[in-house]
Amino acid sequence: MQTMMRAARMHAVGQPMTIDTIPVPKPGSTDVLVQVKACGMVPNLGNVLANWTKWFPHLPLPKLPAIFGLDPAGVVVEVGDQVVDVRVGERVYVNPLRSCGACQMCRGGERNRCRYFVFNGYFGFGPDAQKIYDIYPYGGFCEYMTAPQYALVKLPDNVTFEQAARFGYTGTSYGALKKAQAVAGQSMLVDGISGTLGLGAALLGLAMGITRIFGTGRNRQLLERVKALAPNRIEIQSLDDGSTSAWVKSRTGGEGVDFMISALGPGAPASTMVDALQSVRRGGRAVNVGAVAETLPLDIHGLLDEQIHVIGSNWFTTAHGQEMAQLARAGLLDMSVFEHQRFPLEQVNHAISGLSDRNGGFSNYIIVP
Repeated sequence: MQTMMRAARMHAVGQPMTIDTIPVPKPGSTDVLVQVKACGMVPNLGNVLANWTKWFPHLPLPKLPAIFGLDPAGVVVEVGDQVVDVRVGERVYVNPLRSCGACQMCRGGERNRCRYFVFNGYFGFGPDAQKIYDIYPYGGFCEYMTAPQYALVKLPDNVTFEQAARFGYTGTSYGALKKAQAVAGQSMLVDGISGTLGLGAALLGLAMGITRIFGTGRNRQLLERVKALAPNRIEIQSLDDGSTSAWVKSRTGGEGVDFMISALGPGAPASTMVDALQSVRRGGRAVNVGAVAETLPLDIHGLLDEQIHVIGSNWFTTAHGQEMAQLARAGLLDMSVFEHQRFPLEQVNHAISGLSDRNGGFSNYIIVP
């Protein structure tokens, strides 16, 4: 076992990361040490990090220098003396959700409601986040990282490390489907179906037996690629071709869909989401997972009359991750559609600078330490 490792670390906001040589960490009693084989990368991460303190001052970054990297997958090479059901040699995805583990929310299985909730390798959700970063300072842009045993998703043999490095985005969509109470035989609308989160929602909808999937986006070529995944179950319309709600209701006898997943990003106009919201049938659910940033003008009285639930969804549990792994093992969740673009650790600054040849949600950017 080597004692030193390479790690990409950010020393100052807005400055390139440097490849530093640092000691390989030792896992705590209930932790494991993972040799990182692939780490999914947030598209355009460099631009996000450079502007983070201006855009999202309420979401703290870890103390610098810091190791980022949100979605690692690899092999367990060492376990702590109180680790019970994880063995050296197992292939895992490391869910970056970290929390205290002791509060009422954590003990109830809702770790993302903990006051210490952080995305390991990215940012925190409150002023107490640094306490967790002090315990788990290693993201996936390094050769080895420590992780708590509660964060591990065991991977089946038919899921590659590169595919597992996409579990963060896919799992985020899965968490939204869970909050929508999705069950087989239902219909759904995915607003932004050709993007990273939207494509994940479509793939999971197919895996879970959603029989009618309506999807919107702007890139017609990408929309056609999504439809080709299941031509008899997926229907598409460009956002440039008129009202989403009018289209959906015209295809559902005026009823609308059972639920809607809003997967559009922060820069999308609120009017687009409001229109999509009107596609939901009476008593249905609308889940925002893409984080549209503009304030929505909501007709509360109308939502009351129609008994529509509007829900915000943030990330997913490790149990959800294991369910996705089982769907993939059974061949229900098809992760072969992703186009992996791999970069060695030394090219991390090039990779996070924002690459121009993206094929929507089909592109999967990965750092390979």
